[in-house]
Amino acid sequence: MTEAPVLGTPDSYALKRYDSAALYETSITSLPLIHKGKVRDIYAIDDKRMLIVTTDRLSAFDVILPTPIPDKGKVLTTVANFWFAKLAGILPNQLTGDAPESVVSPMERAQVAGRAVVVKRLKALPIEAIVRGYLVGSGWADYQKTGKVCGIALPAGMQQAERLPEPLFTPSTKAAVGEHDENIDFAHCETLLGKDIAARVRSAAIALYLAAADYALTRGIIIADTKFEFGLDFNQNPNGTLTLIDEVLTPDSSRFWPLDQYRVGENPPSYDKQYVRDWLTASGWNKQAPGPALPDDVVKRTAEKYREALRLLTR
Repeated sequence: MTEAPVLGTPDSYALKRYDSAALYETSITSLPLIHKGKVRDIYAIDDKRMLIVTTDRLSAFDVILPTPIPDKGKVLTTVANFWFAKLAGILPNQLTGDAPESVVSPMERAQVAGRAVVVKRLKALPIEAIVRGYLVGSGWADYQKTGKVCGIALPAGMQQAERLPEPLFTPSTKAAVGEHDENIDFAHCETLLGKDIAARVRSAAIALYLAAADYALTRGIIIADTKFEFGLDFNQNPNGTLTLIDEVLTPDSSRFWPLDQYRVGENPPSYDKQYVRDWLTASGWNKQAPGPALPDDVVKRTAEKYREALRLLTR
């Protein structure tokens, strides 16, 4: 079994061994299930805390695939915990520091070891805070058609994968499982959050991205874009303390590129599930549920990409 990382030790963020079996879904009965997402299962602990378990499920094109990626949940949890600790000086985060094994029954501890966190129960904000540092993906497609990204004008003549003059905050709505997120402009974001909170979210998201991107470059990784989520903590502040929640700067929520393979004008290979997306597109799948089973070589290669991102970031 993989040993759960202990924060503050030299090997805090290293996955020393890997499980041979994947965890597709949890079966925790000692706590009430609140929500089952694309990847995470969330349980109530008490009125102030929740347990978030990151499974090995994989979603692509907003469809949960039937084939899990072994250790994916442990890699994502380890990477997110690394970033929570590294960015704590910029913004408070959701972690309580409580051991996940302490809130479930002894028979259920194997399901949470290394892949779960105990978090504060906060008021989640109804947007995804996307920050783009490079012109790629849907942003590149938008730019080719309109000269803009999510309504934000950019200089003419930019190329695919080119670094943007400054990071762009391009929020989206949060879609239910099986549905698609919808990009929104900042005015709509202000309507959903209020002007003050919207401004705080934009400022925090860009600050977090810049700090993470600068660090990642020292590890040979370009963070092309990423998605943050935020909540409000009313426990000690009646106005709500803006707090970083969910996952942070993982290969699932971000586009990581190897620095040594980066070329302007080309879409670099990614340390994420792009390998799966490419296979799914080539397979002829119509991108509607149910998704197809993944072949063993795709599963193995995808698992290797996730582990490589972890190794490079936390070495």
